[in-house]
Amino acid sequence: MSEVVKASCDVLVIGAGAAGGAAAVHLAAAGHHVVLLEKDAGMRVKPCGGGMAASVQNWFPFSLESAVEQVIREVDFSWCLKDPVVAELPGDAPFWIVRRERLDQLLAEHAVEAGAEHYRGVEVHRVKRQGNQWEVSASDGLQWCSRAVVIADGSGSPWPQQLGLGPKHVQMASTMSVRLEGQGNLADGTTRFEFGLVKQGFAWAFPIAGGVNIGVGSFIGKQDADPDAVLSELLPDLGFEASAGIRQRGQLRVWNGHHRLDGDGVVVVGDAASLCDPFLAEGLRPALMSGCEAAHHLNLWLKGEQTNLRGYSQAVRRRWGDSMAWGRRIAQVFYRFPGVGYQLGIKRPTAPQRIAQILSGEMGYGDIAQRVIKRLMLQRS
Repeated sequence: MSEVVKASCDVLVIGAGAAGGAAAVHLAAAGHHVVLLEKDAGMRVKPCGGGMAASVQNWFPFSLESAVEQVIREVDFSWCLKDPVVAELPGDAPFWIVRRERLDQLLAEHAVEAGAEHYRGVEVHRVKRQGNQWEVSASDGLQWCSRAVVIADGSGSPWPQQLGLGPKHVQMASTMSVRLEGQGNLADGTTRFEFGLVKQGFAWAFPIAGGVNIGVGSFIGKQDADPDAVLSELLPDLGFEASAGIRQRGQLRVWNGHHRLDGDGVVVVGDAASLCDPFLAEGLRPALMSGCEAAHHLNLWLKGEQTNLRGYSQAVRRRWGDSMAWGRRIAQVFYRFPGVGYQLGIKRPTAPQRIAQILSGEMGYGDIAQRVIKRLMLQRS
């Protein structure tokens, strides 16, 4: 067994994805000694859609555009590959598509430039509070003592439940993702959402430079949809072979209630905090937002200007959770009666503009939810 090597820091960030990288960037820039840990030894392809509102740029003092591969101006919807609806995004609020591994690398690089230490190939197997510090141990014998910990290791993280943070009963969406070379017939600057083929969910296609990220997700119920069968129909419609691409199954934590996301010197961010949009599966914007908010409140706490980190949980609820509470209600109705939802929601004359405003970050679900739910329930009854 390797000899235990102990080190100390102000903040240890477990997970160097979007949320962890965002937290590390701001904490290091504020002068704190930050250690950023990533379990993958090398850069791993992340076939997530990579879509996020361009307005997230406002949260960073450096440009994110080197990670941006498409600027989306149009969102196309379909029902069983027919009945199209087109939403034009506002010219001053576009939707970006990033290559996730490049965005994660960019954030980590800026964190290191600001003074953070970045370690790859480190798998954490123990997180424990000892007195007024945290002890974090890795499987290779490394051990850190830290004043604070940021849990940012994604939907598969075991730490939120072990530390009593986030929902006790996690709601998971079943997903399958595939990255394809070439864009088929998906035009530059256009994304596609397909409803109808997927039971209690939808499929998406987001263009990247030289390729397309395609995914299938089921969000409520037993989630027994066959994603391979969906892809066998969707891919030819997009101009690809029905069996193209290497498929990657996954489980994605989605928002399912207001929960405490902070403890004694610890916060949970991003997918580990169950922040993914339960209706349209948007995960990057809340990941970046929560990482930035976590850094802000940890900075005040580390400097003794806040006695606890409850302000972080409150900020996430205000900036994201209140909207997601309505998004979850919409999802529960829409995905149970998707045919009605598509006709009365997506195809409604004002719907494309509303969806565009939600995707661009200009509007939240609370602004439309009561009317949408009432309309869907009345039609169903």
